[in-house]
Amino acid sequence: MLGAPVQEGAGRLGCDMGPSAFRAAGLTAALEELGHRVSDRGNLAPARLRTLKHPNPVVKNLPEIAAWTEALADASYRMSAEGMPIVFGGDHSLAAGTLSGLSRRAAEQGRELFVLWLDAHPDFHTLDSTASGNLHGCPVAYATGQAGFDGFFPALAAPVKAANICMMGIRSVDAAERKALTAAGVTVHDMRAIDEHGMGPLLKAFLQRVEAANGILHVSFDVDFLDPGIAPAVGTTVPGGATFREAHLVMEMLHDSGLVRSLDLVELNPFLDERGRTAILLVDLVASLMGRRVMDRPTRAGTA
Repeated sequence: MLGAPVQEGAGRLGCDMGPSAFRAAGLTAALEELGHRVSDRGNLAPARLRTLKHPNPVVKNLPEIAAWTEALADASYRMSAEGMPIVFGGDHSLAAGTLSGLSRRAAEQGRELFVLWLDAHPDFHTLDSTASGNLHGCPVAYATGQAGFDGFFPALAAPVKAANICMMGIRSVDAAERKALTAAGVTVHDMRAIDEHGMGPLLKAFLQRVEAANGILHVSFDVDFLDPGIAPAVGTTVPGGATFREAHLVMEMLHDSGLVRSLDLVELNPFLDERGRTAILLVDLVASLMGRRVMDRPTRAGTA
């Protein structure tokens, strides 16, 4: 476990408190109760800042995000040799580092990294195309080697193949991202596709692809994948997200597959939470991913 208290990629403050909220919600205890040996490495610090200025005037906090990306790529690469990295933050810009570090490790092993991206947004903007300037909207574009990051973000040792990425829960896409996603060949299952076909069949098809390729699977979980009615602690709420049972189904299927080797937990903003309910839900979901069965689900209040 590694905390990444990065908030400079988001449009509002508060994600830097995410690692503390996950710990307070009992993430370590939940994993240990399932029989896992847990090593909490504390919180990461960014690398040294460089002077960086991009021609796109709206880009925000570029030196800070580049420094976080460098530190997270190195940390993810090192931890992936020791066990299953769980990096929790922190806004979704942290995935620029985790994806690049994990892809480097997979390439050295002669295998391909696959990514399950659970998010309301595809985060496929480049530094040139972003209109908000918030760099939590750029990690997938960077990690897949899209143009425009050279000289600003760390050089990629092994870009992630866009065809190895499956996005689920998408429901907020800019025109520039839509065009770029289609051109790159990313698999995108928006909420309409999930409504029509079901979460299970769509995920099963992707997991079969990963298994057939002997791939290494990374899961990047954004709080706004979930419907804000059950997970309010996020600064980028989009109505119509995954339900409680849909989210648990995803995690249970991932556990059953035995393919997951690393995990991001991002965009938890405790400042926006209600008595920790979102953090507690995320810990429950991680427990499902790591082996808690439906019949083992604890009763929260009252009697059965």
